[in-house]
Amino acid sequence: MELAHSLLLNEDALAQITEAKRPVFIFEWLRFLDKVLVAANKEKQKKLVEQLTGLISSAPGPPTRKLLAKNLATLYSIGDTFTVFQTLDKCNEIIKSKDDTPAYLPTKLAAVACVGAFYEKMGRMLGSSFPDTINNLLKALKSAESQGRGEILLSLQKVLSGLGGAAASCHRDIYKNARSLLTDRSMAVRCAVAKCLLELQNEAVFMWTTELENMATLCFKALEGSNYGVRVAVAKLLGTVMATALMPKQARATLEEVLELMATGFLRGGSGFLKSGGEMLKGGGSVSREVRVGVTQAYVVFVTTLGGQWLERNFATFLSHVLDLVSHPRATQTHVEAVYSRRCVSFMLRATLGGLLGEKAQIAAGKEICQAISKQMRAVEAVVNDISGENKAGAADVSASQHVMVCALKELGSLVQSLSATASPLIQEPSVGLLETVTSVLLHPSMAARLAAAWCLRCVAVALPYQLTPLLDRCAERINNLKSSPEAVSGYSFAMAALLGGVHQCPLGIPHSKGKLVVSIAEDLLRTAAQNSRLSLQRTQAGWLLLGALMTLGPSLVRYHLPKMLLLWRNVFPRSQKELEAEKARGDSFTWQVTLEGRAGALCAMRSFVAHCPELLTEDVIRRLMTPIECAMTMIVPAIIKVHGAHLKASAAMVRLRLYDILALLPPKTYEGSFNALLRELVAEFTLTDNSANTTTSLLRSLCHYDDSVLMGSWLQETDHKSIEDQLQPNSASGSGALEHDPSSIYLRVPIGEAIPGPLPLGVSVIDASVALFGVVFPHVSFKHRLQMLDHFAECIKQAKGVRQQAVQLNIFTAVLSALKGLAENKSTLGPEEVRKSALALVMGALDNPNPILRCAAGEALGRMAQVVGEATFIARMAQTSFDKLKSARDVVSRTGHSLALGCLHRYVGGIGSGQHLKTSVSILLALAQDGSSHEVQTWALHSLALIVDSSGPMYRGYVEPTLSLVLTLLLTVPPSHTEVHQCLGRCLGALITTVGPELRWQCLLCILCLLKILFPFFSFFFFNLCSAISCLQQLHMFAPRHVNLSSLVPCLCVHLCSSHLLLRRAAVACLRQLAQREAAEVCEYAMSLAKRAGDSKDNLNITETGLEGVLFGMLDRETDRKLCSDIHDTLGHMLSSLAVEKLSHWLKLCKDVLAATTAVTFEVEKDEEDSEKKDEMDDDTMFTGLGEDDKSKPSVAPRWVTRVFAADCLCRIILLCENADKTHFDLAAARSAQTKNPKGDLLVLHLSDLIRMAFMAATDHSNQLRMAGLQALEDIIKKFASVPEPEFPGHVILEQYQANVGAALRPAFSPDTPSDITAKACQVCSTWIGSGVVSDLNDLRRVHNLLVSSLDKVQAGKGSSSQLYSESATTMEKLAVLKAWAEVYVVAMKIKKEADLITLVQPELPSLSRLWLAMLRDYALLTLPAEFSSQLPPDGGAFYTPETIDTARLHYRSSWAPVLHAVALWLSSTGFGAGEEKEKDSSTPSKAPALPQGASSTTKTFEESVKDRMHLMLGVSIEFLCFPRPEEPIEHVMSCLHALCTLLESSCAKTHIADDQLLAVELLNVLHRLLLTRDPPAVQLQVTAVVQETIRAAQDHLQRQRTSKEEEGEKDSQPSLGEGGESGELVPGKSLVFAAMELLVFILVRHLPQLNTRVKESPSHAPLRPRRLPEESARLVANTVSILAELPSLCSPAGSMTILPTVLFLITGVLRETAVKTSDSSVPMPVSAALQGIKTIITSPLARVESTQKQWTGLVRSSLASVPDMDEVSMLTAITLFLLSASNELVGVTVLQRGCMDRFRNALNSSDPWVQARCYQLLLSVFQHSSRALSTPYIHALAPLMVEKLKAVERSRPGTAAELQAVQEGIRVLENLVGMGEEKNRKCVSLLALLVPTLISYLLDENAISSAPQVSKGLHDFALQNLMRIGPLYPAAFKTVIGAAPELKTRLESAIRASQASSKAKAAARQAQPTVQTAPTIKLKTSFF
Repeated sequence: MELAHSLLLNEDALAQITEAKRPVFIFEWLRFLDKVLVAANKEKQKKLVEQLTGLISSAPGPPTRKLLAKNLATLYSIGDTFTVFQTLDKCNEIIKSKDDTPAYLPTKLAAVACVGAFYEKMGRMLGSSFPDTINNLLKALKSAESQGRGEILLSLQKVLSGLGGAAASCHRDIYKNARSLLTDRSMAVRCAVAKCLLELQNEAVFMWTTELENMATLCFKALEGSNYGVRVAVAKLLGTVMATALMPKQARATLEEVLELMATGFLRGGSGFLKSGGEMLKGGGSVSREVRVGVTQAYVVFVTTLGGQWLERNFATFLSHVLDLVSHPRATQTHVEAVYSRRCVSFMLRATLGGLLGEKAQIAAGKEICQAISKQMRAVEAVVNDISGENKAGAADVSASQHVMVCALKELGSLVQSLSATASPLIQEPSVGLLETVTSVLLHPSMAARLAAAWCLRCVAVALPYQLTPLLDRCAERINNLKSSPEAVSGYSFAMAALLGGVHQCPLGIPHSKGKLVVSIAEDLLRTAAQNSRLSLQRTQAGWLLLGALMTLGPSLVRYHLPKMLLLWRNVFPRSQKELEAEKARGDSFTWQVTLEGRAGALCAMRSFVAHCPELLTEDVIRRLMTPIECAMTMIVPAIIKVHGAHLKASAAMVRLRLYDILALLPPKTYEGSFNALLRELVAEFTLTDNSANTTTSLLRSLCHYDDSVLMGSWLQETDHKSIEDQLQPNSASGSGALEHDPSSIYLRVPIGEAIPGPLPLGVSVIDASVALFGVVFPHVSFKHRLQMLDHFAECIKQAKGVRQQAVQLNIFTAVLSALKGLAENKSTLGPEEVRKSALALVMGALDNPNPILRCAAGEALGRMAQVVGEATFIARMAQTSFDKLKSARDVVSRTGHSLALGCLHRYVGGIGSGQHLKTSVSILLALAQDGSSHEVQTWALHSLALIVDSSGPMYRGYVEPTLSLVLTLLLTVPPSHTEVHQCLGRCLGALITTVGPELRWQCLLCILCLLKILFPFFSFFFFNLCSAISCLQQLHMFAPRHVNLSSLVPCLCVHLCSSHLLLRRAAVACLRQLAQREAAEVCEYAMSLAKRAGDSKDNLNITETGLEGVLFGMLDRETDRKLCSDIHDTLGHMLSSLAVEKLSHWLKLCKDVLAATTAVTFEVEKDEEDSEKKDEMDDDTMFTGLGEDDKSKPSVAPRWVTRVFAADCLCRIILLCENADKTHFDLAAARSAQTKNPKGDLLVLHLSDLIRMAFMAATDHSNQLRMAGLQALEDIIKKFASVPEPEFPGHVILEQYQANVGAALRPAFSPDTPSDITAKACQVCSTWIGSGVVSDLNDLRRVHNLLVSSLDKVQAGKGSSSQLYSESATTMEKLAVLKAWAEVYVVAMKIKKEADLITLVQPELPSLSRLWLAMLRDYALLTLPAEFSSQLPPDGGAFYTPETIDTARLHYRSSWAPVLHAVALWLSSTGFGAGEEKEKDSSTPSKAPALPQGASSTTKTFEESVKDRMHLMLGVSIEFLCFPRPEEPIEHVMSCLHALCTLLESSCAKTHIADDQLLAVELLNVLHRLLLTRDPPAVQLQVTAVVQETIRAAQDHLQRQRTSKEEEGEKDSQPSLGEGGESGELVPGKSLVFAAMELLVFILVRHLPQLNTRVKESPSHAPLRPRRLPEESARLVANTVSILAELPSLCSPAGSMTILPTVLFLITGVLRETAVKTSDSSVPMPVSAALQGIKTIITSPLARVESTQKQWTGLVRSSLASVPDMDEVSMLTAITLFLLSASNELVGVTVLQRGCMDRFRNALNSSDPWVQARCYQLLLSVFQHSSRALSTPYIHALAPLMVEKLKAVERSRPGTAAELQAVQEGIRVLENLVGMGEEKNRKCVSLLALLVPTLISYLLDENAISSAPQVSKGLHDFALQNLMRIGPLYPAAFKTVIGAAPELKTRLESAIRASQASSKAKAAARQAQPTVQTAPTIKLKTSFF
């Protein structure tokens, strides 16, 4: 391949490679040339031209010839054009050549392609040569075969586009020659003609003037017998020509004429008037469906070309024209035809109205439709009320009007549903009267129109849920009032059923009472049905329909009515066999009809029950249902039909349909007794035994594999035109779904992807149901019966002939497939040998069937059989049969069938099971795929090959090379018109990539890449191949991203985003989605580069400065396909995650533009700021969105509400991303300084005003979903920015200036007509705002506060207050949200009580709030009870929920209880458990108190009882929750709960309560321990320790009270037994509070200090850890834990405390050892100070004085002193000192211990660290001063001499640092104190002074040195002097003695005093002040332990 990369063709290399590889080499060279040619220099032009023209005659394949032509044209357009005419002549010669052999064809085609490319590229530069060329091409056109015709027409199109208006002289000739080919038998040629004429109409005026009618007729003819590609192309031509005829420049025709012309196609088809004139006059002959569908597409193209604004202006005309189409008798000759015409008209309306108009225009259009409906309805009413019968023609009008009604109502429904809440103006405007108009149609004589009106009401209710309840009420009222009109009963019951079916789409639901209402109406109808025979049929149907619809409301509602329903069902059917027999003998045909309808209705309601309430299906209920069902199975209907006439057939079929439907939902075990009868019935049904029509099932496609659609042509399902293309599918009644076929579908859920339910006609539905049920039952039938059935099937096929045989065979195959699928799902086998044989014979017979769908089904069945049988021999036999057949057969049919059989075998058995046949299969299929004579065989073979590659996986490795070379050859040779072959080639490539991709076999991947490059550029001919190419590239990108060139791929994908083909748009978006996951930035960059290039190209791509993101946002407004929209959402999501933080302004502007587009003009919102800038932007935008004609195809509509909701969600995501990226985004000061450094940097806080504005716009929109999203965004903004300070106004925050916006955004959410969910969300935002502390001034807060006050009044209004629109659970949600919001505000208010007076706002409401909160907690407590206690729940519900809505209410309580619990705890503890409440009760105003059910009883209780109740409630709720918090519970709930417990236990009442019941406290601690095991955050653990602390305190207080009461009774001696552990000292786990606390505390300690665990130390892998500084949070936690540990012994009796002390002391000394580390700032770590404090607590506890445990106690204290670990010296000494000071001398005065302690002090004194020395001196001082001389004296004797030595030594090395100076000062202080202690014995005093004074004097400097001495040294001098001055007067006698003894001391002292006096007065003054400062020791411990 590398050799091909040269500018000139490397002919030597070409000569050396084999013949087969040459085309590939040439192609690769042309591809390389295409890239480099643009930059090449001109010297080599001549040689290149020779080489390229030489290639024309080398018979190049389709892709090669395209590239060749392109290169030649490029070469001439950039180089010299001297020889271009020679080349043209050469091409013309080749075209004229008379050689017609197939071998010469590729050369001719290449010449044609070159001519086209020359003219396209150079156009008028080629001067006057064009008439000859065109004539030459037209001559060739006459004699060419189909491939040549297609190529010539495409070349003509290029010639025309290159020459433009210059070729006017030839336009007529081209037109004449081309138009006759519009009816060519080759579809590819028809497409080419359409494209050529489309190009021609740009310049040829006559086409849309004089020839307009002929053009229309031609197009209609072209549509006859067309395929999808032709329909699209011809529709585009027809629509464009018709639209051009109306363009203002050339309007010759009027709109009416043009529409009339199009209508002839729709109504009369393409048959000329001569051919079938006779029939036409008689009014016979139906329109060909293809023509109708094609014309429908043309209508859409016509309107789209004229654009949205045109449609807005002319909508009324267009609408009336379109509705006239469907009322024309020719469009509605049979019912199926009428349904098809309706579908077409609906498609026209949906495609134009839905896509082209913005929301405002859609509302206007809705008004037009309303007027059209009411006009029709008036006409109908006139006919219906015309009793005299003069208006004979009227009856026909009425039947025609039903179709108009259906189309108009269907569109109106879709319109309202797509507008959702934005449609409210349309509903509310009285002049339109939409609801009146639609409800009036419920009385239309035709059922179809009534159903359509009901559906339209359902759409209104789903779009505007507040209409649901009023509509239901209105219908109920009308049914009751108009009981005597059959239409009214039928119409209003349809409407009610439809509305009930829509409830599941309205999250707020309907009031529970409506269910009762429906049941009573239905019962009434069923009861009165027999009273009036004129009404009995309608009443019966209506009654059951309503009951079926009721079932969709789900088990919580149906549960209440089930007994009644079971009774009704039982009564419809005879009770016994005898009654059944008796019944047959009586009754006339009418009563039978009513009976059958009633039974069908009852079964339908049952089916709805089973489908929607599976929870209620207990065994008992199933048993009771089976009685009527079994009766229905045995009810033999044919006999009745024989007696009473065939008109009962439909009713009987309906009964069967309902029966099959319900049986398919029940477990087959329940009716296995009736299998025989049932199967007989089912088989008769789908083998058409009693059915003379050849009806076929519609399920076959769905049972065949999705991938096989290419063989069946059903990929049409995936186009934009699906809803109309369905009509053209071959199976019966395809696409003819309509509501009137099965009214029950009006309340069922609409299948995904459908706009409106379309049940198929009854005949088809029954067969479908029987086939589906057969698949369910078959796996449970005995083998004998299976064999009988299979043989019977073969017999049936043999008996039938012709068309009927096809139909029977199709049905049988679908049933067999359904059965095999059932077997596979049940994992059961097919059966013994004879069953298999019979099945195999059946299937093999169909593999040779001429019908491709049957062949597909047979292949699929074969694969499924292999899967079910699963035996190697059986599979081998099946494979062998196909091998033999393929080797011998020559006919297309059997070759295709058996090749698919091989593929299916592999697909279902997998690579392992079919490995041994792999080689044979692949070789046979590779051979078949090369069979150029039949592209059908190629298609099937390639498809099977792809299946094999897919299923074999790595086993296929050996065959990758041959397969790849085959694919390559075919790509270069198969003509583009064989689209299916190309499609399968793409599938093969995709499968190969998946096989070799994971191993990254580079040669293969590179080869594949080369193939893709061939696929890619040349698939413009047919979009399907492009889709497969894109998906292959996407797979390749997954395995080898660096081999996918994004710079060329992304622009190509962007172009396809605007494609007219859904599949292509889907593929492009799916690929972009994958690319954006990894390389979002590159994708956006390349897309922008395309935008820059787009200026000079013809692509109508809409990439503007908003980039690809803008295009995707725009697509969201146009696209309706769910998969596509979800992929767009994902793509934008990936881009947002990677780019939003860097390109913040860009993304925010995108969101803002989308959100601001609530009006028709997008950019009006921005007028107030940055005016000039905005103007430029606006110009750009209008420039890009209003580009005139070219751009009309992609109209720009203002973003719809769905897109705006997505934009609001994006806003929230951007805030979150910024938060995770960098904290500067939320710091204004930092952001401003960052911006000055880097002006390009972009920080979120700088856009705050935009964020607020966007949230405000969204929160105040019409659309409810958008309001929710806006409120959510507002809440996020408040939470994230609440604490950001405003640098210019210290003490204020930046959000303060936006309080007006926040208030204004929240106010509308509290208006009375706002839905509950929005009000609930707004309450949440209110509490966030008030609690955020942004606004501190109460007057400013009042606005928002008043909103909450008003909602509180609503809550207090009690249960059944205002008229309800939504279900009770919606009210629950709203009330709980209000209470939660108040609770959150109260919690914050109590927290900041000291700083702010927010509490004054809450205070007035507290009395009522506290009551409501307690009621809510009571409800919550009851609702959390397990199911087995459900009988204890109050029968009439709680304070805020009703018993019916209990399940949904639970969820609301679950989300709001935690803050309320916290608030109640705060309230209880602040009011002493509501002690003041009793007084308030009397004074409070009676109006405010709702009658809460618990209110009455509480007055009689004593205060203690109510405390107890409340305590139990609070603890119960907390413990229940903490026992098992669900993982999805937010951590805030856990924290709230712990805070609440903590707050609660702070109050004395609670403490007494929990201490009285020790088991409760133990339980609490156990639950907290469990919580610690599951929840990690340190905050939770800290809070847990706080709760434990409070619990322990409560127990301590309790113990203390017990002790005092005992002492008062004078039982001094029983003291030891008090406290845990009693006399024995045993602590019982589970009952002991101390044990529970120890467990929990040890867990925390070991979690943070694993070294404490001795097992860890002993494990061999343990490396000893150095003590480390714990992180802040852990340190605090350990400290808290240690302090609680130290408290525990005080809860025990002496014996008990001896049990736990060893552990406690071990842990505390352990903590000391692990956490005492030296810190840089010499501070004491928190755990250390806690541990020291703990030691002190323990040693000084009163236990030391208890005699019984004296010995044990002594041992413990001594051993813990001995084990004070070697750690940081200061902490160690502190610990030792603590022991010495706290314990008595007897304990610690033992010699061994003394010696150890002294050694440690000695080491410290000798330490090199001055800080350690200083601390040591301080500690020694405290030891020396100990009151017990016995303890201190040994230490003084041992350590004083060393101290004196150390201090003496200072003279030689004076201190150099402040720390050293401090150490000396501390030492001196100790000495001074010793002097003080020795005062009374004078001798000692003198000797001590003799040590002290000389030392001090030695510190003095002489006067010469003082000035030059360093600061520290001076300090020492001053210190010494002051001390001497102070000591002298204290001990005058001794001082004299000492000084007198050494004269040199005296002189030194005197000189120093003189010097100090001599220094200035000011200094002296200053110095006198100093001593007072110095006297206090400068090192202070944070905690004083002594």
